[in-house]
Amino acid sequence: MKFIDEILILVKSGNGGNGCTSFRREKFIPKGGPDGGDGGNGGDVWIISDINLNTLSKYNFKKVFKAKNGLNGSKKKCSGKRGKDIYINVPLGTKIIDADRNIIIYDITKKEQKVLIAKGGKRGLGNYKFKSSTNRTPFKHTKGKEGKKVRIKLKLTILADVGTLGLPNSGKSTLVKNISNSRTKIGSYPFTTLYPKLGAVFIKKKKFIIADIPGIIMGASKGTGLGIQFLKHIERCRILLHIIDFSIKNISSIIKNIEIIKKEIIKYNKNILKKPIWMIFNKIDKINYKKKIEQIKTKYLSVEKIFFISAKNKIGTTKLCKNIFSFLKRYKI
Repeated sequence: MKFIDEILILVKSGNGGNGCTSFRREKFIPKGGPDGGDGGNGGDVWIISDINLNTLSKYNFKKVFKAKNGLNGSKKKCSGKRGKDIYINVPLGTKIIDADRNIIIYDITKKEQKVLIAKGGKRGLGNYKFKSSTNRTPFKHTKGKEGKKVRIKLKLTILADVGTLGLPNSGKSTLVKNISNSRTKIGSYPFTTLYPKLGAVFIKKKKFIIADIPGIIMGASKGTGLGIQFLKHIERCRILLHIIDFSIKNISSIIKNIEIIKKEIIKYNKNILKKPIWMIFNKIDKINYKKKIEQIKTKYLSVEKIFFISAKNKIGTTKLCKNIFSFLKRYKI
């Protein structure tokens, strides 16, 4: 299924049903009083969070959602049936934006969160509601109100405790797959990961969620490669893991690759760099790395956390996960 993280839809609540003008007419009651019933209220439009969804692709072709109209009232004071509500399911992390005003209406971040987007039109009143001591035979009734029409933009930013950064083929997908229940595709070529994927990491009945984000390359901010269209998915992450290919022989090339990611993030949103970013040097199984480790540690003394791992062979990954758990617990995030 294609990953869709932004969609524009039109929603319309149901119209209220009209009230009825009617008078009671029976065999022995030829001149009964007014008995026109009220109309039914129009159906509402709701948006509900669904933990089983992780994309907005189901709305890629269906763009219009209408709740049912309320039915008209009828004689014998019978009220019209209320219009049926309509429910739109979205993944956690979906922002609901008023497309005309470009204002965020709601942010769907909780399980089974339910928000009202468009209230149904109010019902019309039947003529029996207008009977009074001075008007015994009212012919007046009111029409139902029109439903509300709203153009909304659904914008998904996935919710994860941990997000990954790095150049293509640095080992992000391998790490996420090997420490979590993610089924992410792995390959030794760029852009194996074409859209974000989530995995859950469990230790002693506790878990954190990690997001595998597609790789960034130089010029991504100008649209090169996959661009930076997926960087918004790390904005809500608590910790960012910068995965670096440590098997490259030249230290200067490794440092250059680190700076590429940093510069592209700054061009996108420099506030992301305020988050805790841990440097994860991957593929240590492929080299004699002890001398290089000392060089890297000297270069990046100010970095909060540095780890040397082999995601493929699961070297150092348990220690990494335990540190992530400790960090999340310590800062209660």
